[in-house]
Amino acid sequence: MKIKGLALPVALVCCTVLAGCSTATVVTLQNGTQYLTKDAPKTKSKDGFYEFEDISGKTVRVRADEVATVKKEE
Repeated sequence: MKIKGLALPVALVCCTVLAGCSTATVVTLQNGTQYLTKDAPKTKSKDGFYEFEDISGKTVRVRADEVATVKKEE
């Protein structure tokens, strides 16, 4: 079997494994607003913000002091 013939199946397996690694997360702000994310948000950056992508694909940046909790969705 040629190497090129193995490339597609190997790529599909890798994509499937990586898709299973994401964990839905709920980010709750001090004012009660909740964001459902596809994956855990990036930790607080040097400028004091959390950055994440919500389930609609929109990139959201919030100040760290506005975040009340970051929990895995149950």
